[in-house]
Parts: sequence; structure tokens; C-alpha cells
Amino acid sequence: MTIAPRRPATAPQTPGVRHFPPGFTWGTATAAYQIEGAASAGGRTPSIWDTYAHTPGRVRNGDTGDVATDHYHRWREDVEIMADLGVSAYRFSIAWPRVQPTGRGPAVERGLDFYRALTDALLEKGIEPVATLYHWDLPQELEDVGGWPGRSTAGRFADYATLAARALGDRVKTWITLNEPWCSAFLGYASGVHAPGRTEPVAALRAAHHLNLAHGMAVQALRAELPARAEVAVTLNIHHVRARTESAEDLDAARRIDALANRVFTGPLLEGKYPADLLEDTRTLTDWSFVQDGDLATIHQPLDFLGVNYYTPTLVSAATGEGGHGSDGHGASEHSPWPGAGHVAFHRPPGDTTAMGWAVDPSGLYDLLLRLKADQPDLPLMITENGAAFDDYVNPEGEVVDPERIAYLHGHLTAVHRAIEAGVDVRGYFLWSLLDNFEWGYGYSKRFGAVHVDYPTGTRTPKSSARWYAEVARTGALPAEAGPGR
Repeated sequence: MTIAPRRPATAPQTPGVRHFPPGFTWGTATAAYQIEGAASAGGRTPSIWDTYAHTPGRVRNGDTGDVATDHYHRWREDVEIMADLGVSAYRFSIAWPRVQPTGRGPAVERGLDFYRALTDALLEKGIEPVATLYHWDLPQELEDVGGWPGRSTAGRFADYATLAARALGDRVKTWITLNEPWCSAFLGYASGVHAPGRTEPVAALRAAHHLNLAHGMAVQALRAELPARAEVAVTLNIHHVRARTESAEDLDAARRIDALANRVFTGPLLEGKYPADLLEDTRTLTDWSFVQDGDLATIHQPLDFLGVNYYTPTLVSAATGEGGHGSDGHGASEHSPWPGAGHVAFHRPPGDTTAMGWAVDPSGLYDLLLRLKADQPDLPLMITENGAAFDDYVNPEGEVVDPERIAYLHGHLTAVHRAIEAGVDVRGYFLWSLLDNFEWGYGYSKRFGAVHVDYPTGTRTPKSSARWYAEVARTGALPAEAGPGR
């Protein structure tokens, strides 16, 4: 995918219809562990998510990704579905333990062949492959020797990036190093609701730094191997943090969470430094001596765009005895994912919610995009994930009718278009997700897909939202009203 510069729209304008710029990328996205299955096929070895999911009590209903949606065997069918949808790009993740099972040494060609065949099929259908190197499936052997809190993992990741680039660089133009490193660091090592399930606040801060370092080293590795036309980025789940009131205490709570959620990554990645208030907020936990000379220069690599994942805003206040510590929406834990922020309370924003209990609030996406424009005016943006889970089912006519998801997508695409009108350089939008799939700690109980999956049989049924999104992608035009998608 060549991320085309924004150009003025030239299509005929219909009153009330929002026209996206020519060249705007319309895509969909998935992650390897959530869809591939084939957990031991082709030499693949366990990732931290295999281990976590097989640990009793970790995942709802004891679900695992052993089979998932069986994309490993049904990828041709899934490519045909994408072609029918008319999307111009597909963002998938490469399973590290399928390509380099121990996290060290040479690549397994059988693992690479799966991604070679997938990308070839996508290109034949006119769909640009967008490869994410890491969507949370660290080889278990690397976790056994320290995982992301250990510095050596960053170097192992750069080696893996080199292997992937050499194998797929002739096919894949667009590369994303990490997906949502906040989740990897703080849900994985602080609250323990994601793999590897550790509850060590200092380890979480160390993991955040080493994920940043891994990104920087991987960018260098990719640039060394890829053609000059290639584009390299990172995807962050930037939290749009709002204070519950304008009191000094609530505003300080929002500042503190913004540092832990966002600026712990955007500071070193985009500015070459950690924010001073973050270091001060966490000084009772660590002196950050794990940041070594030269690390920040390595981390601060030029990017072709910033991937932005958004689902819902974050509402906080100073702790008053109400509200939780912020695991809600990701899984229940007695341990906070927010090191050094024990006196901050989290609240559910008002309004409608999705099946995840997340507030439906497109204004958060609009405000977030404007903030990113203000902070980094020359950095293009890409919505690399946006979508919603609802309680979908196949009706007696064999259809999956999901007007709530259509309304959600309409509202958030409206927010994206408004941001473009306000001068934000948004180059594209990837719907999460192509398929219903393994939703991490929730197992198969939450459905984000535009395509319904019957898990016992693997049968795929496009939902009404898939048809609606296909029409928007085909025309580049967002109707004035959401409509039924029938």
C-alpha cells in the first residue's frame, strides 16, 4: 500500500454525503493468534498467548486460539471475502513463533511460505498487504528468559524483523512494527489480564521501554532490507483521556494517565525523550536506569505514518471511593495496569455501550485526531483499528443484521471525515475486524467481525455491516444517515 497524499475530493458532491479524498485507503484488519489456529502446524511453537490461554482460569470458558477461525487453512476463502467487500488493503499480523519458533536463529521456511502465499493472493485481487510484525504473540521461549522486561528481547525482535523483511519485502510495501505496546506492557505485566499474565508494575515499565527500543531497532532493520519505496510505522492505542470534572485533582489524574497511556510511547518514539512528569510520577517505583545511553536515539526513528487504534474514550478522576482502577473492558484483575497511579479512578462514560461495555463516543476519535495533528503536524495518520463488538446472531433467514455496528461505524467515519476537513492528514481507515475471532481474555464470547463465524463449523456469513462498509469503500462516500445495510 502506498499511502497516497491527501488530495481535494473531485467526486460530485451530494448534499449530506461526505466524500473521502481520492486515494484514501479502505481496509480491514486481523491478528494472527486471533484467527489463524493451526497452533502446531508447520513448526510453529507456543507463544505467550498459547501458554496463557491454556492456563485454567485465564480465558473465559477455557477458550484457546488452537483453532480460532482456522484462517491458516481457510485463508483463500477469506481473501475472496475481502475481494467481495472491495477493500483496498488488508492489515494482518505475522505470527513470530510461526516464522522463528524459538525467537532465535534462522526462519522456518514453511512458516514464511504461508505468508508468501497469502500476500500473493491478496495482490492478485488488488488488495495491498499491510504486515504487522508483532500483535502480542511473543515466542514462549523468549518469555522464559525474561520477556519484554528483559533488554535482550528487543534485539531478538530486530533479528526477526530482518527475517520477515527479507522474505516478504518484495511483496509487502507497508510495515507496522508493534501493535498497541501499551497492552503488551501494562496488561501483560502489570494487571495480568493479557499474556504472559504477570503482575509486576516495575516489569511493566521496563517492558514499555524495551518495546520502544524494539520498535526503533526494528525500524532500522526494516529500512536496511526493504526497498526505498517501503513505508514503516507503528500502531498505538492512543487513549483519549478526559477528566471527569475541571477540578485541579481530576485534571491531574487525566495528566497522569495520559503520561502512562500515551506519552510513555509518543515521547520517545516521536520526540526522542520520556516526559519528565512520567519519570516523576513513577520515581517511587523505578529510577528508569534501564534506559541506557543511546536508547532514545535508537527509538526515535522517522516514521512514514502513525497508526491509531481507537474504540472509546477514557474518563478519569481523582479517587473518591467510586470508580475502578481501569481494568474494565480488558478483563477483571485485582492489580492495576497503571503503575504509580493508584489514586486515579476510572469511570464509564455516559451513553450507549458496546458488548464490551465500552462507551460509543465518536467525538473522542475526532478530538484525538486533532490533538495528534497539534502535537505532530507533519506526521500522517492512519486509523489502523476501529470497530465494535455486539451480540450478533444468525437469524432464521440466514442473515446477520447488525444495525448497531453500522451506526457505530457511521459515527466514527463521520468523525474521521470531520477531522480531515479540519486539516488532519488521515490517509486511511481499517475496520476491526474482518472476522469474528478469539477476543483475548474474553475467548469467543465477543464478536467484532464484519463477517460472522460459526465456530463449530467455521462457516463465514457477512453481516449487514460488511455490505454497508463495502459500499462506502467502493464509492468513498459516507451517506448522511447510517441506513440498514441490507
